[in-house]
Amino acid sequence: MKLGVFDSGIDGEAIAAALRLVFPTAIITTVNDHENVPYGSKTPSEIINLTDIAIQPLINANCDVIILACNTATAVAIETLRAKYPNQKFIGIEPMIKTAAELTKSHTIAVCATPATLASDRYSKLVKNFGDGISIIEPDCSDWAQMIENNQINHQLIDKTINDVCDRGADVIVLGCTHYNWIKDSIIKIVDGRAQVIEPSSAIGNRVKQLLQLS
Repeated sequence: MKLGVFDSGIDGEAIAAALRLVFPTAIITTVNDHENVPYGSKTPSEIINLTDIAIQPLINANCDVIILACNTATAVAIETLRAKYPNQKFIGIEPMIKTAAELTKSHTIAVCATPATLASDRYSKLVKNFGDGISIIEPDCSDWAQMIENNQINHQLIDKTINDVCDRGADVIVLGCTHYNWIKDSIIKIVDGRAQVIEPSSAIGNRVKQLLQLS
C-alpha cells in the first residue's frame, strides 16, 4: 500500500509518523510546500494552484490514498483536486465541528483555524450542518502557522488567545490547522481542565481503512 501525505509545512511528518504506526508495512511518502507557508492568508486560487503543484510527486507515485494533512488545503482545494483527478482517492482534514458540538456542555466552542479555512465554503457547511444552537468563537490565529513553521512561537499571544476563549465560556477548543498540533500540549496546559482540546489526526488511520475497505 502506498500512502501520500501533503501538508503546507512541517506537520505532515507528524501525520506520516502516526500512519506508520497503523500501517507499518505501507510505503508512506510526504511532501510539503515550506517555501509558500502559510497557506491560510492566501487567496483560494493561490491555494488550489500551490496544492496541485505540491502533490504532483504523490500523483506520479500512484499513491492509493493522498492525505491532505492541511486544513486550509482541504477546505479550499480538495473538491477541485477530486474533480481533476477522479481516479485518485483523497482524504482531507477538517475542523471537528461535529465532534465539538457533541462534546460541549456550555454550548460554546472555539475553532482555532486559518483565515482561509474560516472563510471557506466547506467550513460554512460544517457550521451549518453541525453548529445549530452552538456559539462558535473564532479567535485570530492568523500568525500561528507562520510562527510555528519558523520556530518563533509567541507563547504570550497563545496564552492570551486561549484564556480569552475559555473566559468566554468555550468548553471545547478545536485545533483546525495541523500546524497547531505542535503546540497542543502547551494549549492543554493553558486550558488547565477548563475545556477539551481536540484535533483529528488520530482518526486518519481509520479513514484510510474505510476508504480502502481494509479490515
